[in-house]
Amino acid sequence: MELRHLVYFVTVAEERNFSRAAMRLRVVQSGVSAAIRTLERELGTPLFDRSSQRVALTDAGVALLPAARATIDAAQAARDAVDEVRGGLRGTLRIGTLISVGFVDLPGLLGQFRAEHPGVDLRLRAAPTGSAGLARSVLDGELDVAFVSLAGRPPAGLSVRVLLADPIVAVLPAGHRLAHRDEVTLADLADEPFVDSPPGYGNRTEVDRGFAAAGLDRRVALEVADIATVAQYVRNGLGVALIPRFAVGDTHGLRVLPLTGARLRWTFGVATGSARRPSAAVRALLDLVDAHRVQLTGERSGARGVRRMDGEGGAHDALDVPP
Repeated sequence: MELRHLVYFVTVAEERNFSRAAMRLRVVQSGVSAAIRTLERELGTPLFDRSSQRVALTDAGVALLPAARATIDAAQAARDAVDEVRGGLRGTLRIGTLISVGFVDLPGLLGQFRAEHPGVDLRLRAAPTGSAGLARSVLDGELDVAFVSLAGRPPAGLSVRVLLADPIVAVLPAGHRLAHRDEVTLADLADEPFVDSPPGYGNRTEVDRGFAAAGLDRRVALEVADIATVAQYVRNGLGVALIPRFAVGDTHGLRVLPLTGARLRWTFGVATGSARRPSAAVRALLDLVDAHRVQLTGERSGARGVRRMDGEGGAHDALDVPP
């Protein structure tokens, strides 16, 4: 069994398409197909169900996928050890991100990484499924690193470096019946139509949990994937919102009020798999993230340091955010 065959197998499994896998691998499609057939002959079982409409993993393929990824990771770790001695990093770094992260200069961060480590191939993917989808991709080994917003403790197997936390505030149209208030409660807003992110986004999860803890129901009338546009829908009278303060932007035509009686916070951080040893490229990126974090927390009042949380209940080097 050749390592190359496992790489081809994992790529097809992730792309669910032989043509896209070949493009990503920069090889001809016939070469990918031949490698998969060879691997299936060696293992004595089909790994994919193929049709003109779809390519899906068989039960054997599902069983092989995590072991194949672990083998590829181990081979990459061996290369990393040699590359570090030789003074240069190689390999591929697969990064996931939320659609809207304007408060973090991700292009600048990755541009600096590319300048310092030109031998590393960067692949960036924005997730329309939100942080929950990104977390699953890290746990499954499809991504090496992901910039996420996760409410509560991360799932088992995931480690998160928290970069910042922002209070969630109420955003109302300027002419709303509650606009004269200095603050509002969840109960005040329970009967209102809400504009919110889809399920799986960290801010949506945090607000849903807050309402559930208070024993209240609410109605989400509009779901908007880009959190930066939520306030625009509110401004135009389509509902109210509970979003992090950074996402409000221009307050013209809006009333922004603090919540009382509920402590809701949006957190943003960098997730890696805690069960896998991070590659040298991942470690180099995290070093840059840590440096960027120091600058970011210095620019924002209130944050002191950083917290790394994992899904096994641990917290390390805390992001100390005041209440």
